[in-house]
Amino acid sequence: MGSDDKPLLTLLSFLHSLAGPAVMLLYPLYASVRAIESTSKVDDEQWLAYWIFYSFLTLMEMVLEPVLVWIPIWYDIKLAFVAWLVLPQFRGAAFIYENHVREVLRKYGGNLLVKDHTSPATKAKNRFVDAITPNKVED
Repeated sequence: MGSDDKPLLTLLSFLHSLAGPAVMLLYPLYASVRAIESTSKVDDEQWLAYWIFYSFLTLMEMVLEPVLVWIPIWYDIKLAFVAWLVLPQFRGAAFIYENHVREVLRKYGGNLLVKDHTSPATKAKNRFVDAITPNKVED
């Protein structure tokens, strides 16, 4: 390698360091806001699942850090996996959720899948009313 290669390697290293935050955070944040504003439930599921998996991956990285520092390509593996989770062509987060997590929740989750369609405002009002209503004393 000559000295002419040094600027190119510096540029590639810089782009590599930007790829992680862009793929793992910036694009998912943008897509999550768009999902909130859309009427489709499909994109909501994709991005909620993504944030669940990204949080889990981050926690596992914290726990396994002493082992992962010995794997030189860990960051590249993580970046490729997260890109698969994120990219709309693959919808990896929704795929994992639909085909694996949902089945486990159905089998072991019990009441985790019971949907409560009460709005948060109604729930807060009900709690407030319960708090200020005197308890009935039974004779």
